[in-house]
Amino acid sequence: MTNSAKGLILGSMGVFIMSLESLFIKFTTISPFLFAFYIGIFMFISMASTFLFKDFNYLKKAVKTSFPFLLICSFFMATSNIFFINAVKTTTVANVVIIFSTSALFSALIGYLLYKQKVTKNIFYASFFMFIGLFIIFNDKLEVGSIKGNIFALLCTLFFSVSFVLLSRYKDMNRVVLTAFSGILLTVIAYFFCEELAIDLKTLAIVMIMGLIISPISRVLLGTGAKYINASEVSLLMLIETIMAPIWVWIFLAEVPSSYTFIGGFIIILTLIINSLYTLKQERKSLSL
Repeated sequence: MTNSAKGLILGSMGVFIMSLESLFIKFTTISPFLFAFYIGIFMFISMASTFLFKDFNYLKKAVKTSFPFLLICSFFMATSNIFFINAVKTTTVANVVIIFSTSALFSALIGYLLYKQKVTKNIFYASFFMFIGLFIIFNDKLEVGSIKGNIFALLCTLFFSVSFVLLSRYKDMNRVVLTAFSGILLTVIAYFFCEELAIDLKTLAIVMIMGLIISPISRVLLGTGAKYINASEVSLLMLIETIMAPIWVWIFLAEVPSSYTFIGGFIIILTLIINSLYTLKQERKSLSL
């Protein structure tokens, strides 16, 4: 098996498992901040447990490397998670994942603004159609999705895009430590918005499964797969979540997106596919020269 095939298989499995997260959030009736409080704890436990198999120097080196940006990136990741949970709780899953699917293009634009990273013409063309799709989704008459939830999803996308740009900029940043830190910050931030911390055992079990199994395994698979494939292929793989997440909630919860979401989502997904295929073609052409 080639490295490319290995990357595509591992990445696809990771994104497929990740697509279950929205369903698990929808399964619960607790407040978004209470959910975030406990998911942060379990994320930290799942990542911190890996430190048991490492020596102290590993952790010391991981924390010392790019420490200020490690904290900043952890904050953006934690805040992004809070907005994501709030979005899933207040609007349809289809709205959330379609809006979130624009993160790759937002990352390119933010990278240009922060670090003057080169932005190709196709990014500007794709962004134009992306914003048309977003405008249509936000123009929904709130029959199904709420404008509040759509705004949460957009904020989630923006904060995630900033963290992605920082990760791309500081490649030596330890991903395991980063996820552990973001789990701590997620819990701390959510704590100040929680009216109470009481949770029933059934809900706790749902959050535990997501925090200890679904989230860490999906990210490990995707992170490992991303080592063997390029950014354009990763962007294409992320469309699996965009398609599967609404299907899961439709099957188990009978949640149906509005016509605005279908139209706007179609424009965004088609734009992302064309842009990713074009970028992939250009990258392969440059490698062959």
